[in-house]
Amino acid sequence: VIIDGHNESFYVDPYTGEKLGTLIEKAPIFQFATNLHRSLFLKSTGRFFIGVTSLLLFFIAISGIVLIAKRQGGYSRFFSKVVRENFSQYHHVVYARVGLLPILVLALTGVYLSLLRFDVIPQLQVAHEIDFDNIQEEPLKNYSDFEILKNTPLSELRELEYPFSEFVEDYYSIRLKDREVLINQYTGEVLSEQKHPFVTLASAWATVLHTGEGSIIWSVVLGLGSFTIPFLMITGFVVYFKRPKTKIKNKFSRDNSNFIILVGTEGLTTLQYAQELHKQLLKKGKKSYLALMNDYGLFKKMEHLVIVTATYGQGEAPSSATKFLELLKKTPQNKPYQFSVVGFGSTAYPHFCQFAHDVHQFLKKQPNSTPVMEVHTVNDHSFEAYKNWGSKWSQLINSDIHLKKPENLVPRNSSSSFVVLEKHTISKDDTFLLALKNTNGSLPISGDLLSIIPQEGAQERLYSIGKLSNDKLIISVKKHPEGLCSNYLHQLQEGQSLTASVVDNKDFHFPKNAKKVVLIATGTGIGPFLGMIDGNKRKREVHLYWGGRTSNSFKLYKDQIEKALETGRLMKFNPAYSREQSEKIYVQHLIRQDGEYLANVLQKKGVVMICGSIAMQKEVLSELRSICNQYLKKDLSHYQNRKQIKMDCY
Repeated sequence: VIIDGHNESFYVDPYTGEKLGTLIEKAPIFQFATNLHRSLFLKSTGRFFIGVTSLLLFFIAISGIVLIAKRQGGYSRFFSKVVRENFSQYHHVVYARVGLLPILVLALTGVYLSLLRFDVIPQLQVAHEIDFDNIQEEPLKNYSDFEILKNTPLSELRELEYPFSEFVEDYYSIRLKDREVLINQYTGEVLSEQKHPFVTLASAWATVLHTGEGSIIWSVVLGLGSFTIPFLMITGFVVYFKRPKTKIKNKFSRDNSNFIILVGTEGLTTLQYAQELHKQLLKKGKKSYLALMNDYGLFKKMEHLVIVTATYGQGEAPSSATKFLELLKKTPQNKPYQFSVVGFGSTAYPHFCQFAHDVHQFLKKQPNSTPVMEVHTVNDHSFEAYKNWGSKWSQLINSDIHLKKPENLVPRNSSSSFVVLEKHTISKDDTFLLALKNTNGSLPISGDLLSIIPQEGAQERLYSIGKLSNDKLIISVKKHPEGLCSNYLHQLQEGQSLTASVVDNKDFHFPKNAKKVVLIATGTGIGPFLGMIDGNKRKREVHLYWGGRTSNSFKLYKDQIEKALETGRLMKFNPAYSREQSEKIYVQHLIRQDGEYLANVLQKKGVVMICGSIAMQKEVLSELRSICNQYLKKDLSHYQNRKQIKMDCY
């Protein structure tokens, strides 16, 4: 304002016009940061460089969003569970999903403001035309009676400039969000009204979105988004440098090898498993050749082809296998060969190992090819599942291959000491229950995993935990004749202790809010469900489907199931015994039979949990997909995306 001929600036109450106080001088650090951010102290050259950097950041944000969506299996699953491979990979994706939106806004508005600064985008000014000869001083009104001042919310006001003098040719200039208005200072008549050009509106929004000016909440969002940038840079570098090197060394040439191992991998984790097979074959004196699937060609002496592949995005090929199917069509092999396909993926995604199944079908149609076995799938890089495949495969090809876990794949949690409280067995059955107590005091949740290494140098084994109300932990174990870990656990007696570690498995915990829950298991897969049922104190509607060979197999769990039925913690128990009648009955047959009920559970936002073998999981999912299509007119993936299907199968 001008007071007694002197210019003054101060804070004013916009409602009363009262002077509130003198301007607060900004600390020099803010001006320093502003100049650094805008131009790097290089003036126009620096502004140009910052503009180019903003453009690159924009492309990085867009490509990051696309890659996350592809990794997660589609944009509808953008915020679904992230499969954890390591700290850097996991947190890079998790924080990117949250931070990329504000980063995208910062980058896009930064580019726009740079283009504006260099006049690439013209800054159009509002032009008024006023008929000064016909401006009237009558009828005189008090400014408080001017219609535009009375009816315009203060939130719409951007700038109000008072008349400089008392001459009628001077006027009020009012700049609002969307237009500029000139008002006769005596009559309140609108002398001119012009809409702001789009560029002016876009520039105002760009400034607000880029700086957060005028919005505390958006400023905080931008601040947090900015903090994620250095974090994403660091984790991005770590992910890049920690990836296994793609350079593969081979002792034998492709034309001189009998065993050909081809890998389809995106992050190169799957390559480590293939390298272990390659290594063990070489130790046995076999001529083995390891390569990426995109390197497929004519293999003159190939007798066995092994495909080890991950599935990317929505059932698609990973980056190192995008050309494989086309190469397969163009390059038929000249001599007979056997093949086997191992698929790596996560059951958290709807298209679990789909690419592996596609490859298997394509190979079956090729001349001279014979499958050794059906597709073997591995969930969440389970080495145990991969090792099981290795044992079956080596027997089928009359070899003796023993896979060992890669050194960098170590147990994920620190060890604890557990004491055996009880041990339950039944006659004529190799299955037993162990009741344990953690002497270190930590309390896992039903559905978490117990990691056990039976002896030094042995491989990790995982068992699903059931937690009972008295803090007792139970695991259900199947004793295998040559099973190192199952035999180790079987020889334990009450009072003895073992060392193990708990692995968090939060995506397989009992749902907190679902009113209806269906539990589906076979064999020892019932273990975690015993704990979940025991913990159902709110007596929600829980149905259990369980498959075993005979009713004798059920005796191990009979007391707990009957007690749960009596107390209302379990509403219904549906057993399927495969060996007690001429026609075998499996859990998938019961699921098909109760299709309408299962459909109602999913429709009412209930949850279906599956635990047991991958073979059982495959059959059950097939039935559930048919049920969803028939009764709900939706694909099963719709309910998987909503986390209404929980699985822990190996």
